[in-house]
Amino acid sequence: MKKYIAEAIGTFTLVFFGCGTAVVCSGFSGGIGGGYLGVLPIALAFGLAIVASAYAIGPVSGCHVNPAVSLSMLLTGRLSGKDFGGYAASQLVGALAGSALLKLIVSGSAFISAANGLGQNGFGEQSGLGLSMGGALVVEVVLTFVFVLTILNVTASEKTSHIAGIVIGLTLAFVHLIGIPLTGTSVNPVRSLAPAIFQGGVALSQVWVFILAPFAGACIAAFVYRALLVQETE
Repeated sequence: MKKYIAEAIGTFTLVFFGCGTAVVCSGFSGGIGGGYLGVLPIALAFGLAIVASAYAIGPVSGCHVNPAVSLSMLLTGRLSGKDFGGYAASQLVGALAGSALLKLIVSGSAFISAANGLGQNGFGEQSGLGLSMGGALVVEVVLTFVFVLTILNVTASEKTSHIAGIVIGLTLAFVHLIGIPLTGTSVNPVRSLAPAIFQGGVALSQVWVFILAPFAGACIAAFVYRALLVQETE
């Protein structure tokens, strides 16, 4: 249970601070994603949330805070099926708590709420650049693949485990730099599902893309890792 509670806390931190920064930047500078003025602080918020969580809860649960990451650990034999279910459920609870608190805070500001909802992902008119559904699928698969493959490699050896939190956080910020104007960047099913549930409407109707694509990207990363990189890592 300690591992599951830790995952819930870590995912809460990621969603509240990451999505919260997206909401604030959108309200402050205007437009979906806050325009380009908001890209860097949003990317840093998600990345730094991972860094903080990695060193806070990493020794307890490994700090997955993402069902796609947990799936890749399952597929590479680092996580049991039972723990995968517990991790995913805990991550969803944490994400819902983060979005619920964020909605409670911004509900009193019509300006912020109207600007970008709760930091949900989207395509078409919900995309900063009007990206199509197909484009959103491809982008999220690619971004998740890069993110998860980095995690699998940097956490595989004791030689790099002490810097894993920083590397993973920087990589998450890195993929957000291109992803924010396109889809808002998901790479994490529960990070997308939680704000979509509270936002409803179009966000909820589009969220399947941001659940399917990260899982697909994680599966590809796990396959590439096992087929090409695991022997080198060992």
